[in-house]
Amino acid sequence: MMLCLDAGNSRIKWGIAAAMSGEWLARGAVDTAAPSALAAQLDVQAPVQQALACSVAGARLEATLVALLAKRGISLNWLRSSASADGVVNGYRDPAQLGADRWAALIGARGLHDGPAVVVMAGTATTIDLIDAGGCFRGGLILPGFDLMRTALAHNTAQLPLARGVLVELPRTTDEAIVSGCLQAQAGAVERFFDLSRRIRVPDVCCPAEPQRCLPACWPCPCCAWMTWCSRGCATRRSPQQPRWTRLSP
Repeated sequence: MMLCLDAGNSRIKWGIAAAMSGEWLARGAVDTAAPSALAAQLDVQAPVQQALACSVAGARLEATLVALLAKRGISLNWLRSSASADGVVNGYRDPAQLGADRWAALIGARGLHDGPAVVVMAGTATTIDLIDAGGCFRGGLILPGFDLMRTALAHNTAQLPLARGVLVELPRTTDEAIVSGCLQAQAGAVERFFDLSRRIRVPDVCCPAEPQRCLPACWPCPCCAWMTWCSRGCATRRSPQQPRWTRLSP
């Protein structure tokens, strides 16, 4: 079995995969600010000996995870951005600068779908990346995620609240206006980037976004979830002429 870890800015997501089938046997998450909580979740699982992880949460957290797993006899390997890996070529000017989470998502997308794709991750930040039919990462966007947008308005204005509204087409309350505006901004960025991908002949979309967060304003994607080598599912919009979502993994 293999323990997979995705250490993000807000949460540490984990999953235990069967060695042969890759089936997820268990998975969960803890707050990045409280990594010790991971120990309690892992201690009730079947023992594993190896772990693979990516992190954007900094060296201190990485050292904490190494020590936590070493106490349990688990050898931890880090996925780092490189010039190429598993059929994906890193098109960044400085390949090492690409976030490990984005690199993991691109490799995961390539493993699930061998055509061109726009790969979206919605977390603390939203990332939108383009991989072509040959497996080359062509570039992408980073923007504040939904919660970060919402929080920035509350913290940097005198009268706007930390909105708790819902998405509506024509908001008529401040909370609805903020929530709908933040969601439309997320969806609009994906739509614009997708349109760009069509102009350069890259027609598919893979979306590892949180449910009801990134795409509800533009596409009916009921199965947006994780898509990386960690515990994420994947949805694909096959073509602009016949828009439809297809589940590629559970």
